[in-house]
Amino acid sequence: MTDALTRAPRLETERLILRGPERRDAAPIMRFLMDPVRSEGFGHIPERGEAWRWFALLVGHWHIHGFGYFVIETRDTGQTAGISGIWYPETWPEPELGWVVFDGFEGRGIAYEAASRARLWAYHELGLQTLTSNIVPGNDRSKTLATRLGAVYERTYMNENMGEDELWRHPAPQALAVRHSEGTT
Repeated sequence: MTDALTRAPRLETERLILRGPERRDAAPIMRFLMDPVRSEGFGHIPERGEAWRWFALLVGHWHIHGFGYFVIETRDTGQTAGISGIWYPETWPEPELGWVVFDGFEGRGIAYEAASRARLWAYHELGLQTLTSNIVPGNDRSKTLATRLGAVYERTYMNENMGEDELWRHPAPQALAVRHSEGTT
């Protein structure tokens, strides 16, 4: 029997497994959300009960939209390393490609690998033709990753949940196909 809470597919990369949230993921996700330094650019939630509600929101998002944040698991150790996927709650301007890597997993290219795989899935399996990433203005690490993924800054807007947010536009599926055929990533 599985602890799966959604019907999310299982996606794999060379080093990672992207899968739907399971009960065992609640603790690491809540720990991340409650850490004021780690969750600053994502949305800090200091109260445990509210962090649990956000985990439930993560599960519910999959049921409402048929997509959401995958849990990033390392293939070699099975550890929960973060989340990445497509996020589109009420008040978001468009579907967003998002990523978070938990404490101890930074600097390994995990966010790039997971976000690249999630974007490929969104374009090929969901049929999305565009994706954005919403990045708070001071989150330079996310801006660097967005740039590495080929996204470009489009505009700043007021996000009802996050305040001032920058919208970064990812290359369309056709543009990614051209980039990959030319040997670039």
